[in-house]
Amino acid sequence: MQVILLERVAKLGQMGEVVDVKPGYARNFLLPQGKALSASERNIADFETRKAQLEANNLETRTEAEAMAEKLDGQQFIVIRQASDAGALYGSVSTRDAAEAAVEGGFTVDRKQVALARPIKDLGLHDVIVSLHPEVSATIELNVARSAEEAELQASGKSIQDAAAEAEEAAEFEIAELFEDIGSAANDDDDLAVSVADSNDDDETSED
Repeated sequence: MQVILLERVAKLGQMGEVVDVKPGYARNFLLPQGKALSASERNIADFETRKAQLEANNLETRTEAEAMAEKLDGQQFIVIRQASDAGALYGSVSTRDAAEAAVEGGFTVDRKQVALARPIKDLGLHDVIVSLHPEVSATIELNVARSAEEAELQASGKSIQDAAAEAEEAAEFEIAELFEDIGSAANDDDDLAVSVADSNDDDETSED
């Protein structure tokens, strides 16, 4: 099916181009989203009469999108989720979750603007693309953690595995110190016992 694009569509074409697409893609996405019109002679002629206005509108919205992208790009948003000790989420983080996190952070983002190659299913820092305009996008970072404290650790560059390893090392060190203290105390007791025994022997010798 041929359509004429009313705006740039990634991997498809620029505004004003007539392209071939699958009928389902046109009916379910391009046409209802107002991104294209069926490429009939009437629609092509209509586009030509509206082209200047469409280009002006595109420029205006692109300028606004670029201003927002400058503020949004590189922002990190925390998403709290339950997960296993290995870091696997009990569920996943979706485009809706990403958009809601950005909105809570003070930005106007719709879930349809969020692009995820696949749902996020692990704790950690994840880069997410936000399409603010057909020609403008920003990259945000989702800090997916089980708590605010864990998110802070991840933001500093530590993974939950690193934190767990450090905690395990600290616990092993404490245990080693405990056994060392116990061993030292036992040696002190042995030394004391030997000292007492020697003292008793000395006393017996002096009596003789």
